[in-house]
Amino acid sequence: MFNSQQPIPDEYILMSEKDRDERIRAIKSNLGSRLVILGHHYQRDEVIRYADYRGDSLKLAQLAAQEKEAEYIVFCGVHFMAETADMLTSSEQKVILPDLEAGCPMADMAEIDDVEECWNLLTAQYSQEIIPVTYVNSSAEVKAFCGRNGGMTCTSSNAPKIFGKLLGEKKSILFLPDEHLGRNTGLKWGLHDQDILLWTRENPEEVELPEKAPKLILWNGYCTVHQKFKTHHVDEVRRKYPGVTVIVHPECSHAVVERADLSGSTDYIIRQISAAPAGSVWAVGTEINLVHRLAQENPDKTVVSLNENVCLCIMMSRISQPHLLAALENLNQGKVVNQICVDRKITADAISALNRMLELSK
Repeated sequence: MFNSQQPIPDEYILMSEKDRDERIRAIKSNLGSRLVILGHHYQRDEVIRYADYRGDSLKLAQLAAQEKEAEYIVFCGVHFMAETADMLTSSEQKVILPDLEAGCPMADMAEIDDVEECWNLLTAQYSQEIIPVTYVNSSAEVKAFCGRNGGMTCTSSNAPKIFGKLLGEKKSILFLPDEHLGRNTGLKWGLHDQDILLWTRENPEEVELPEKAPKLILWNGYCTVHQKFKTHHVDEVRRKYPGVTVIVHPECSHAVVERADLSGSTDYIIRQISAAPAGSVWAVGTEINLVHRLAQENPDKTVVSLNENVCLCIMMSRISQPHLLAALENLNQGKVVNQICVDRKITADAISALNRMLELSK
């Protein structure tokens, strides 16, 4: 699904940041509308400053699809994001991931063979209709699995609407790969613990299937960044900053979401803080690069991380200024490196899952 990793020449690592900056900007100018650079919110400042668009994974892929003139889509993010961009853009466009080692631990927790084993066991046990729903933070193969089996994708923004419609139709949901987003969304719709089954991917044979199909089956995956926020961090930040508003991402545990004042997607967090009155104080439970950027872009407010120990997405940080320059230098010379190519059959099934999401979330 991708070609081999292009090593970074030492010259890019050894040159000064100023020289790298000048070369990146010169290449952007030279390639013009043939090039679009996408920057996920969690990228470090040394990279995201070059992005033509900032956003979350699906929004960026959709924006790339609108850039019909662009031959090259350079996605500063992680692997599953570049896959989605490749699936949504035309066959003439080439999607490049500056570092092919930039993966997503949560997406990797749902391997297709394990997912299919789970599905086979569930569908053999229950006559109740089960709809597979995968968070967009998942591989193209898992998205395609959902598409083939009547399911769909979701985002942290539209998960509540999708859950509401499916549960209202008395359908059970198999939710992949983030158990916390799934649990937080299910409980928001009035489900109880007894309505929810946690599927342990490591030991599926130990899962005790109840006689009646659960309303919600959760895959036990998680975001390694959002796992680091704990309830004691909420208590500590309230003591340190009286009057603080605690806002967290729904990939945090239910205990943390319950203890916070607000929870929502990355865009929701950005909107809330941007629209807040001057002088307000915010503690944010999400990736540290975004928290720092929110603090810089809202100097009239106090914005701090909910966990003062740095909560960094290590994989997202693999994309560096030297990685970006190396990829762009090759493109400028007519060489495509680190291209992401999703199989056409996988793409067709995954697009079905994306389209069902868009239809159901209207």
